[in-house]
Amino acid sequence: MNLTKLVTLSIVSATLLTSCGPKAFVKGQYDDANKENLMNDQWSETDMQVVVKAMVESLTKSAKVVTAKTPPDVMVTNLQNKTSEHIDTQSIMDMVRVELTNSGKVSFIDKEARKDISDEYDYQNSGMVSKETKKGAGGQIGVDYIINGRIDSIVQEVGKDKSVYYKITLNMTDLKTTRIVWTDQKQIRKTFKKKSIGL
Repeated sequence: MNLTKLVTLSIVSATLLTSCGPKAFVKGQYDDANKENLMNDQWSETDMQVVVKAMVESLTKSAKVVTAKTPPDVMVTNLQNKTSEHIDTQSIMDMVRVELTNSGKVSFIDKEARKDISDEYDYQNSGMVSKETKKGAGGQIGVDYIINGRIDSIVQEVGKDKSVYYKITLNMTDLKTTRIVWTDQKQIRKTFKKKSIGL
């Protein structure tokens, strides 16, 4: 009788331990990247898509862009992260650059490629490249405007309720005058409710 109880207790214990142990994601599927994502209370790709769409729409309707005779040459620099989260701000600015470029209303100068371009100039001046195809310094285009900004957040928790607020501000600055010729912000607030976790 005691042996039966011991075996039963061992099986129940093993089952409980297995069900409470860490879970591994072993099966996945592709999902729509544009579908709303509120799986947790952190910055998400949905937040990024909402922000970028609003900012690009605002910028392309700004006076400096609309009245320009030719697409102005723009450079994206940095987005300061003033939140308590680790947010890939480079990814946000990359998406801004892609969407603005695809709009055809601005032209972008690639800041990240400058070191590679400088190295290539050195190589082409080494004698390894024909004179007919060699490129050299002095032909690059000067930037008209620089786009940068910051992201802030406020997190509030009361009982089981949690509110996460983000504010993203972008500025476009005239390189010659240092005047901010366009600025806008997008605000996002998300609310969450904690759920009790039981066995």
